[in-house]
Parts: sequence; structure tokens; C-alpha cells
Amino acid sequence: MSKKIIKVGMGQLLVEGGEPQRNLQRAERMIEDAARRQCHVVLLPECLDLAWTHPSAKTEAQPIPGPYSDQLCQSAQRHGLYVCAGLTEKDQNKVYNSAVLIDPAGQIILKYRKINVLVVGQQFYEIGNMLSVVETPFGIIGVNICSDNYMDGLPIGHTLARMGAQIILSPSSWTVDYSYTETDDPYGEKWIKPYSLLARLYNLVIIGTTSVGVIVGGPYEGKKMVGCSLAVGRDGIIGRGRYNEFAGELIVIEFEVPQRKEKGTAIGEKVLHPDLAHPQKAGRL
Repeated sequence: MSKKIIKVGMGQLLVEGGEPQRNLQRAERMIEDAARRQCHVVLLPECLDLAWTHPSAKTEAQPIPGPYSDQLCQSAQRHGLYVCAGLTEKDQNKVYNSAVLIDPAGQIILKYRKINVLVVGQQFYEIGNMLSVVETPFGIIGVNICSDNYMDGLPIGHTLARMGAQIILSPSSWTVDYSYTETDDPYGEKWIKPYSLLARLYNLVIIGTTSVGVIVGGPYEGKKMVGCSLAVGRDGIIGRGRYNEFAGELIVIEFEVPQRKEKGTAIGEKVLHPDLAHPQKAGRL
């Protein structure tokens, strides 16, 4: 198989609660910046339109396709790159914490609704019920959202890997108490451990991009979104963003897309019995 190199822009975006047009304008500028820096894909945060758990989700959420997703589709087409972004989706009388993957022609090629919704978020968002992946010229891409990658949510990542994902994109909104500073560890066991577990088990790359800013409104008011976006591959951390609530930036990473040969039960053999991947060790089983 020929090597495929991909350049991804991790767009740490300032997201203001209940200010969709300001947020979308910043997202469009981030997409433009990613195109200028020759990215193939730009990954934007969770619920970038209204902000995660902002009360406006109940009254201002829009359908997908709809006006907010249309703005992102037009920007992807104008600049000729893939855009993955989190949006607040209204479907009849229900609201979902959703994400879309848009191709360079401006078409939504994947939509996902978050499954591992935090208890605090369940007053705003329904639970999703479907996972999917999509083939692109750079490989197979899967999408999940933020706490889908908690240790208790890892079956979601395992399933995307089983579906063939070589890259998992995860719009996120990582929050901490306002008392946290840059001297505190923003990751601990919470993010690097599950990301690394998936990446090593399946030889894939998982990327989470998170918003920045102070949360105003809703149950997390007073907390802050602190950036520190993260990309992890089988051999470790590929890239990370700066850590504080003011760290709006585009982090550009470039890597070789992992080639995954195993399918079906062959994946299970490799995961459950890693020595089977190394015939010279098989005699010791």
C-alpha cells in the first residue's frame, strides 16, 4: 500500500454560549486559516454554534442540514478541504449534540449524534443511536464526540475501529474548574490513557479538538474550556494545543495514515492475543 500523508488543523476555537453567529464567523476564519496552511482536514470543537450545555440549546438549535451547517458546508467548499465540527441539532421536538464531516465539495458525508452524554447534559441532549465511518481519499474516518472517549465510553471507539476507522475525529469541549491554572495537569488519566489505548490496540490516530473560553449560562457556568487539544497515534502523542481559556489557535499536525490490514475476527485475535501479531512469540502461548 502506498503511504498517505495527511495534514490536519486542530482548531481550538473561542466558543461563546448562545452566540451562534459570532462562533460561526470565528469557525469560518479558522477554516480559511487551515486552507492557507494547506490542511486537508480541519477539526473544530463540540457544539461550536451555541456552546456545550448552554440553555439556548433548547430553543435555538437548528436542523442538520440547516442554516448553521450550511455555513460550514459553504466554507468547506470555498476553501476546498474537509471540515469536521460539532453542532447542536434539532430534529422535530428533540435536540442532539451532533457532529458533521463535510467534504471539499461542501457535502455532509457523515453525521453523528453523541451517545455517551454526561448526566449533566441530558437535560439538553437526547442520546444518539448510530455509529458510522466513511471512506475518503486519505483513509477511513470515524467520528465521535468528547466524552465518548471516556474510559466508560470506549466501546464506542472500539466499534469505530472494528468498522475500519484509521482516523477518529472527536469534536470536544474539555472543561475544568476556574481555579485550574497552567501548572495543573490538564490530561491526567482522563484523556491520554483512553486515546493511547485505542491508538495502540488498533493502530489508528485519534484527534480531539476542544473549545476555549469561560462558560456563561447553564449548569457549568463559571467553569472554563481550556484548549489542550490532543492527537495520539500508536507511537504516542502527535500534537497538542496550548492550555488555558485564552488559547484560541490552529494547531497543524501532519502524519502518515496508519495502514490497518486486520478485519473482523482477525482484529479480535490481535487485540486479545497481541503475541499472535508476532509469529516468533507464538510458541510461548
